[in-house]
Amino acid sequence: MDHHQLVKSCLRGDAVAQKQLYEHFAAGMLGVCYRYTKSMTDAEDVLQEGFIMVYKNLHQFKFEGELGGWIRRIMVNTAINYLKKQSRYQTELLFTEGGLHPVSNDDPAVSMDTKELAGLIRQLPPGYQAIFNMHAVEGYSHVEIGRIMGINEGTSRSQYARARALLISWINKLSETKTETYARP
Repeated sequence: MDHHQLVKSCLRGDAVAQKQLYEHFAAGMLGVCYRYTKSMTDAEDVLQEGFIMVYKNLHQFKFEGELGGWIRRIMVNTAINYLKKQSRYQTELLFTEGGLHPVSNDDPAVSMDTKELAGLIRQLPPGYQAIFNMHAVEGYSHVEIGRIMGINEGTSRSQYARARALLISWINKLSETKTETYARP
């Protein structure tokens, strides 16, 4: 698919091209949205809002990178804004300043598939989950996360460290459970 031509057709208001753009990127972007929300319904809402923003701002795409990366950034920003607006997420997005919890540099030796890890990440409180996804998965710097989330860089680092420590703790517990299960005759 020629993204350059597709974007130009969308900008001319071609409904078929707009549908093609949506169909080409929707499934992957739904996964991005789902990483930030607690339900598929919320993820679908974010996806729809995100594509509205994509179409609204498509004239700003400069063809200087991948179209998919540009759309992903819009989806992440839309997901964060969605979390900030939704009352059920707001109290869980409150960030507190405080000392870092100690984080082990040891990687837990556990056999874990992607689904299990994604499931653990989804169990994090929304604020931890958002920052962990933005930094570890999307590659945002703590400065960028701070700007997007409306928090300072230190808070982003702290929340990331806490999320990481919590995940390590859960993975270690899961590893112990698996070891006990396999050790039984």
